[in-house]
Amino acid sequence: MPDPTPALPPGYRAAPATIQDIGSIHRLVSACECEMHGQARTDPGGVAAVFARPGLILELDTLLIHDQAGRLAARAWVDRRSEVDVHPQHRGRGLGAALLDWAEARARRAGSEQIVQTVPDDHRDAVTLLRSRGYEPMVTEWLLQFAMPDEPTVPEPPAGITVRPFHTGDEHAAYQLVEDAFDEWQQRRKSYPEWARHTVERPTFAPAMSALAFNGDRLVGAAVSLDLPETGEGYVEEVAVHRDHRDQGIARLLLRHVFRAFHRQGRRTCTLATHSDTGALALYLRVGMTVRYSSTVFRKGLRPAEDVARNADELSR
Repeated sequence: MPDPTPALPPGYRAAPATIQDIGSIHRLVSACECEMHGQARTDPGGVAAVFARPGLILELDTLLIHDQAGRLAARAWVDRRSEVDVHPQHRGRGLGAALLDWAEARARRAGSEQIVQTVPDDHRDAVTLLRSRGYEPMVTEWLLQFAMPDEPTVPEPPAGITVRPFHTGDEHAAYQLVEDAFDEWQQRRKSYPEWARHTVERPTFAPAMSALAFNGDRLVGAAVSLDLPETGEGYVEEVAVHRDHRDQGIARLLLRHVFRAFHRQGRRTCTLATHSDTGALALYLRVGMTVRYSSTVFRKGLRPAEDVARNADELSR
C-alpha cells in the first residue's frame, strides 16, 4: 500500500509518478536549476535513470504534487537517498516541507536507517529547512567548469599509454574499470544495467567525446561524457584511473582529450561534478577547472517506523 499522502494547501493534489511523467519532471527540475544557477543541467535520460534504480517502486517511492490547473508544482523520490524539488512559482507554501515529511515516512517504512538529501549551498531556504529537521552535513559536492575560448592543448601521454575515443564494445570494460575505482569511496557498487542507464544508454551519451586510456591492450583509464543540448556544454559524467596507473597524469590526459573533442564540436565550456569523498578536487583545479557552485549532502538518521508510532501513541495518552 502507498504511504499516506501529506496534507497539502488547498488546490493541490498528490499522486505517484509514472513513466509518462518523465517530461514534466524534467521541465520542473530544469526550472529549479535555471532559477538557482541560470541554466539547466538535467536531461530526460537522467530522470529515466532514476526511475530505473534497483528497488525503486514508482507507486511507493515517488510523489508528484500538481496545482489546480494540473501543472506539476513539486516532486520527490526516495530510495536510499532522496530528492525534493519545488517549482519556483510554488515555493513558500509548505510543499517542500510536506514532501520532506513524506520522504522520511516512506524511508522508515522501507526499513532505511537514514535518509540523504543533496541541496545547493545557495538554496538557503532548503538548507535552513533541512537543518531544522535534524539533518547534518555529510560531504560537499562541487560542479566544476573548464572554459575553452581556444582549443585545449593535449599533453604527451606517459610511456606505453595510448588514448582513443569510446567505441561500441567498450561498455563492459569501462564499467568494470569505473566501478573498481569507485569502490574505494562509494557505498554501493552498481550493477552493469544500472551503471549503463546513467551513462552509455542515455540519449545524451557522447562516445566521440569520451576518452579511454590503454596500456597495451589493457584499459587503465576512462572519461565518460554526456553532451547536454540544453546547456550547450559538455559534461564529464565519470573519470576513473586504475589504482596501479595513478599519479602518472592519465586523468589529466583523458580530460584534455575530452575538452578538445568538445571544443571541436563547438562547445566552449565543459563541466563535471565531484565530491569531497573522492579527493579529486585538487586534480581538477590543477587541470585548470574552477568551481561554479557547491552543494552539501545532508544525512539524517531515522528511527524505525514502529518506534515513531509507539512514541506518538504514548504522547496521545
